[in-house]
Amino acid sequence: MTVPDRTICRNPATGEILGHSELNSIEAVDEASGRARQVQPAWSERPVRERVRYLNRVRAYIAENADELAEIISRDNGKTRTDALASEVLPAAMAVDYYCRNAVAFLKDRRIKPGNLLMANKVSRIIRVPYGVVGIISPWNYPFSIPFSEVVMALLAGNAVLLKVATETQLVGRAIERSFAAAGLPEGLFTYLNLPGRIAGAALLEAGVDKLFFTGSVAVGQTLMAEAARTLTPVVLELGGNDAMLVCADADPERAAAGAVWAGLQNCGQSCGGVERIYVHRAILPAFLEGLRHRVERLRVGYDTDYRTDLGAMTTTKQVQEVRRQVRQALDSGATIAARSPTPAGTAGNFLPAMVLTGVTHAMDVMRLETFGPVLGVMAVDDMQEALALANDSDLGLTASVWTRDARSAVGLARRIKAGVVTINDHLMSHGLAETPWGGFKRSGIGRSHGAEGMAEMTQPQCLVNDILPAVKKNFWWHPHGPEVYQGVRGVIDLLYGKGLGQRLRGLKKLLRVYPRTFIGKMD
Repeated sequence: MTVPDRTICRNPATGEILGHSELNSIEAVDEASGRARQVQPAWSERPVRERVRYLNRVRAYIAENADELAEIISRDNGKTRTDALASEVLPAAMAVDYYCRNAVAFLKDRRIKPGNLLMANKVSRIIRVPYGVVGIISPWNYPFSIPFSEVVMALLAGNAVLLKVATETQLVGRAIERSFAAAGLPEGLFTYLNLPGRIAGAALLEAGVDKLFFTGSVAVGQTLMAEAARTLTPVVLELGGNDAMLVCADADPERAAAGAVWAGLQNCGQSCGGVERIYVHRAILPAFLEGLRHRVERLRVGYDTDYRTDLGAMTTTKQVQEVRRQVRQALDSGATIAARSPTPAGTAGNFLPAMVLTGVTHAMDVMRLETFGPVLGVMAVDDMQEALALANDSDLGLTASVWTRDARSAVGLARRIKAGVVTINDHLMSHGLAETPWGGFKRSGIGRSHGAEGMAEMTQPQCLVNDILPAVKKNFWWHPHGPEVYQGVRGVIDLLYGKGLGQRLRGLKKLLRVYPRTFIGKMD
């Protein structure tokens, strides 16, 4: 909750007050943007290797403070400390290491091969130009790792950064602030802002950010995109998923069940790229469901005090209510709970049991919407063509997975799934691979983060074209025009694309008649 000057931070597992985070005013956003705009040009002029030296200090800070960071994330977000360490702290350290090692290669000038021999004297190259001031708005489900990579890439690319994290996870945001303070960056280059979500996007856009990165709901993403359109501010949007898992008849049922439990239920299912819908070939359905039941019923849900908890608390009461609503609707419409974990008794924390639902259909919200909770819906299919059709029957397309022992058929099936990331015999973990681009199809978003594609989103490509032919006075098609110029241009077409050797030689003859004017400076 918020009071006029600060955000109160509470542990979603216990309700205890953890601390507070000072709120910023709209004026503070404008001031931060102004400072960032002043310092950014000098930062962008520094060699990439020098920027790398600054950011490597952040990697060292994470390594030295990994346990403290995991504790902060766990208490502020609700996930277990092991989950926080494995899915947030470790990926952040790996990300800063990867981008620092590859920044020079990603950002270097790139020569463009001439398109044809006649224009080979026009030497072109692409250079990467930072946008200037980048705004980043991040969510509460992965409050450390999601914004972290974007901040690192933006700074390495030569930008200044204004970061706003979710109101629900302000202590994590402050930990990010301390992490980048350890780099000793020029003052004003990176600014952490605490703003209510309802005004954050408009405040950053009105402050004049040159590009906006947003991770959150489809509805808010649409609003931000409409606001950004007024100034043609480019945006990258990651707007969630309703991700499908396709289990083929020849899949290993034990591995598939274990993968579904991890990718669908860790972080209490609050993963935009986590498994939500499972389509299983009937031939393997009994073994797969037994594997799910065995694992789900043994999940330990509760407040993490001894590292022996599997699932912690959900982050917000609002999301708990939405998950309960979707489950009630599914049960009222004929679904059945095939497996359920225990939950702690006598607690006011945001705890929900992990559940597996069977008898579900695409008429139910639990299969149509992003549930964002510890619920797996399982449907039987007669073949994988049916599974493919069901997987693609969604307006979201962030990630998906295919589970099979046949590598060739897995790739063929994966290529036909309309999702930005498809993994084979695994799921969700690609967000932790810094080298792999992250982003979705359809209403799951626009643009990419992570990898070379993510780094490219932090810059604008500028093309430089240089004529290296000596003694050139003008291009032969320049003014003044006349019949010989027309025939010379026509000759180029015949030379390059004419039918047969004869037409091509005639084209060369036409070109040679006019080409000498390239070296004549006076009017001819």
